[in-house]
Amino acid sequence: MTVANGIPYDPNNIFARILRGEIPSKKLFENEHAFAFHDINPQAPVHVLVIPKGPYVSLADFSANAPAELQAGFWRAVGDVARQLGLEPDGYRILSNAGTNSHQEVPHLHVHIFGGKPLGPMLSRAM
Repeated sequence: MTVANGIPYDPNNIFARILRGEIPSKKLFENEHAFAFHDINPQAPVHVLVIPKGPYVSLADFSANAPAELQAGFWRAVGDVARQLGLEPDGYRILSNAGTNSHQEVPHLHVHIFGGKPLGPMLSRAM
């Protein structure tokens, strides 16, 4: 079982179930390396999730354990989705949470793509 940042990979997590077609999603993109869909609770006018097709908890897990072809294909898919969404001219934000301090909610690597409005500062100024 894959464990990253103290979080074990759960093969029944919501993203694994979406990949298996057990839970519907509003699909935007799919290829052999990645699957992208609209977030069900969007935090910006454009809020899409991109997930790799494989059991990876976090970016650290993915970069250490995924085959090079999957890694390259996944990151190309992130760029393809941003272009497909038309976000290049005004900009967008990519975010991936890893572990408890970042408030990772699903133990499957996922990248959020946010756009469609000015997004403000990266982090709260209050520490």
